[in-house]
Amino acid sequence: MADSVKSKGRVIFHIDMNCFYASVEMAHNPELKGRPIAIAGNPEERKGIIVTSSYEARAKGVKTTMPVWQAKKLCPDLLLMRPNFDRYREASRAIFKMLSEITPLVQPVSIDEGYLDITDVTGLGTPIEMAQNLQQKILTELDIPCSLGIAPNKFLAKMASDMKKPLGITILRKRELSSSLWPLPIEEMHGIGKKTAEKLKKISVHTIGDLAKHDVYQLKQLLGVNGERLKNRANGIDDRPVDPEAVHEFKSIGSSQTLAHDSTDWDELHQLLEQLVDNVSRRVKRKSATGKSVQLMIRFHNHQTITRSKTLQSYIDEKEDILFVAKELLKKHWNEEPVRLLGVSLQSLEEKRQVGEQLDLFTYRDNVKKEKLYETIEELSDRYGKDIFLSLTSEKDKEQPRTSFQKDFLDDYKKP
Repeated sequence: MADSVKSKGRVIFHIDMNCFYASVEMAHNPELKGRPIAIAGNPEERKGIIVTSSYEARAKGVKTTMPVWQAKKLCPDLLLMRPNFDRYREASRAIFKMLSEITPLVQPVSIDEGYLDITDVTGLGTPIEMAQNLQQKILTELDIPCSLGIAPNKFLAKMASDMKKPLGITILRKRELSSSLWPLPIEEMHGIGKKTAEKLKKISVHTIGDLAKHDVYQLKQLLGVNGERLKNRANGIDDRPVDPEAVHEFKSIGSSQTLAHDSTDWDELHQLLEQLVDNVSRRVKRKSATGKSVQLMIRFHNHQTITRSKTLQSYIDEKEDILFVAKELLKKHWNEEPVRLLGVSLQSLEEKRQVGEQLDLFTYRDNVKKEKLYETIEELSDRYGKDIFLSLTSEKDKEQPRTSFQKDFLDDYKKP
């Protein structure tokens, strides 16, 4: 059965760690095994949310993104733990190191999941044997359970890995779609969120099978080009390669935080805004990137959320410049209702070497004032080359720790 998968084209694995943060904590402290545990951003405060939980906690109704107070109500004996990002990164690095020993075609997607293209791998048995051996190796050496999906493309492999948890291995072939994939509710399809599912249901698309058979013109009218893409996926069509370099692709970098209490205090909101912008600027500089669009997200006390953005004439990366625009957006679009959460992101990012203006030295607000600096930079660039202005990131910025929610660290497994 597994050999027939390989004879017909590509063979893609999707690997997904089961309850990753909780599993890492249980591997670190075996006394936690069998107990309902949850990792929460801030267990002591209202703003704390559940990041992940063990299956014992899930059996009591505890879910990811659930507020801590609600999780405790559902499961009074829930053991709450703060996240240990260094520990999770270390485990992730070890896992992806194991994957890279099978094939160099490994594409990390997040800290606990990724794709492998094993089409041309020989000498390690059939795909199902390889999956079983990999699953057992991770469990034996790291004490972390995982599920694997085996399919001819990334979309089907991702859907397959979700079908059996924990410690599942699922093969999903195109010829089996009508029986194994199409009956699933549309909201269970990878790539379809709550709002998209609601839109699709309004045109009588309730299952993945409904989507696969639906008129493509109507789908494009409803969802744009994504409508056709989703229909293709529902029919098992996905030509995307497993790209080890995809982790370096980024279009925006953001940071958000829930306040400890709903606030209408401008000074308090400004202080939080400054912290968020500092995070964004530091991460942007670490990537030697720069952006020209600033987006502000405001979530009010009633959970209504708005996003507003401003596109600039020039690229920026300095904290002061991002903050200037973010404050402008907040002043313009905040209706003075109590604020629950703020988020800031710098978008339309490009690598600095691709951008003509080096905005560590001048920004869109100061262009008029710095004509002489323009001339000096131009003169120095002519004489010494444009790259002389690219090494402006301080050592302090380079040393800043990275959180597990960023993708910056996902190629660490390649390092010796």
